[in-house]
This record gives sequence, structure tokens and C-alpha cells, in this order.
Amino acid sequence: MRVGVFTALLAQMSLDDVLKKLKANGVTTVELGTGNYPGDPHCKLSMLENEAELKTFKQKLSDNGFSISALSCHGNPLHPDANVRKGYQETSRKTVLLAEKLGVPVVIDFSGCPGDSEGAKYPNWVTCPWPPEYLDILEWQWEKQVTPFWTEHGQFAKDHGVKIAIEMHPGFVVYSPETMLRLRSIAGESVGCNYDPSHMFWQSIDPIVAVRLLGESIFHVHAKDTQIYARNLPMSGVLDTKKYTDEQHRAWIFRTCGYGHGAEWWTEFISTLRMFGYDYVLSVEHEDSLMSPEEGLTKAVRFLDNIIIKDKAAAAWWI
Repeated sequence: MRVGVFTALLAQMSLDDVLKKLKANGVTTVELGTGNYPGDPHCKLSMLENEAELKTFKQKLSDNGFSISALSCHGNPLHPDANVRKGYQETSRKTVLLAEKLGVPVVIDFSGCPGDSEGAKYPNWVTCPWPPEYLDILEWQWEKQVTPFWTEHGQFAKDHGVKIAIEMHPGFVVYSPETMLRLRSIAGESVGCNYDPSHMFWQSIDPIVAVRLLGESIFHVHAKDTQIYARNLPMSGVLDTKKYTDEQHRAWIFRTCGYGHGAEWWTEFISTLRMFGYDYVLSVEHEDSLMSPEEGLTKAVRFLDNIIIKDKAAAAWWI
């Protein structure tokens, strides 16, 4: 296990400066965005058509001792607007092809969310079984939109030697272990999850128990925490639509690792990941609205490094 960083938090910096900053923090593994929601200037899909650019990019990472844990193209490949959907899907397919060229094993994406019909304009995330038309929408979404796309896209990724890690995120059809495993049963073993415990916390899903449920389907892990505010929770519940920057009134906010849950929790989380076969990267994702990217990055890396070092020492002692 090692700590990496999703470089979207440093998107305003050049790649040279990003690598310098991360190395100063003891990090030599990066997750790079290629487009869609996490637009990131550090990894360009244009490299697919430019061998010289691709060679220069690979050499820069190699010269600085960096590896890539995953390429990220979080988008909505099932968006009901055909033009919008086409853009998301094209970025996702190109990201798979670029991952193949770079030798990166994992591409991270969202599952997507369709509308309620072929003529819909906006996504329709179903969150309840009644009135009954909501279940009709959900059935149509999975049968007519989710299954055809992910059957084809999962095979496409498999054909190119790449795994797709879906981030379970509310607002999309895959947001929980149950929906993740449903998609995997449809799309095949090339589709699994990018496991972000922060999204489990606020849905009242125990992230450690969920690791046991997901097992080998975990392809990549985001290191991000959530803090629940018991005072605000009874007012809005977990489906809180207030802006993330309205921290005083929200039921929960995303936090830097260690600021929602302490070292004891994170130690068990990391140990459980190892127990169920995941010994890859903890990719720090900064979305803590109470800290700057600089502060959040530094604190998260130090916090996780300390836990991993202790965990490894304990394992070595036992052996």
C-alpha cells in the first residue's frame, strides 16, 4: 500500500511544479484526470495522436520517478442529452486507449445517470420506490440505458487490457455496494469500483463493512473523509442539497483524512482493504472546503503515511 495524489487539486500548477511539490511531500504516484468533470491540464488526450508528445510525457514522469495509479475521466456517459452524452463517452473511450498506451491499469469513471425517457433533457436520479412510476423509470434506465452501454464499454476496456473503476456517487445509478455489484454482474469483471469511503459515510453505509462486501471488485481507492454534523442532520437528512461551502448548515461535509475520523478508524480501513486483497494506492482527493489544497494535501499525506508505516511494521513483526 502506498499514498498517491489525484492531481486535480493542483490543476492550476504546471506538471513540472506538481511533480516537484508532490516529491517534496514524499509522493511519487499520481492519478491524472483526462477530461469530463475533473478537467486536468496535466494529461492530454491529444497524446493519442501525437507520439512525440506521448514520449515526452512518459519520459518526464520516468525521470522524476513517478508512476500513474489511474487515469480519471469522471463524467455522465448516460446523459439524456445526446450531444452531451457523446462527449462524455468519447472522453471515456479515449481515456481507456491512452491508459493502454501508458501502461496504466485503471480508468476511473462514474456510472452515469439517464433521464426518465428517450426525450429527457436532464438526468433523473431515482431515490425512492413510490409513487410506482419511479420504479418504472428505474427499470427503464437499467434495461434500456445502463445495460447496453456498460456491456459494450466493459468489453471495450477488457479488449484493451484496462479495468474501469466506477466511483459510487449519489446522483448516478451506481452509488452503493448493491448497485455497484449489479453493474459488475452486467458489465463483467473488467468493471469494478474506485472506492471512496467519504461517499459511504454520509449515506450511513459503514465503509469498512462495505469493503468486505465489495472484495475483489475494488480496483482503486480514493482517500477522503467525511464529517457528519449531528446538530444539522435531523433538519436536512443525508440528502442535503445545500452548497458544500455552506458548512455551518450542512448535515455533512467532505474533510481531509483524519478530520472526519481518526487514526484508529483509518488503520482498520487500510487493514481491511489488505485483508480483502487490495494492496495498491490510496489516492488523496482534496475536497475539504475548510482547508486550502496545500494544507489538505500535506496533512492527508502525512496522516496516511504514518498509518501505513505502522501497519507495515506490525505485519513484519508478526511474520
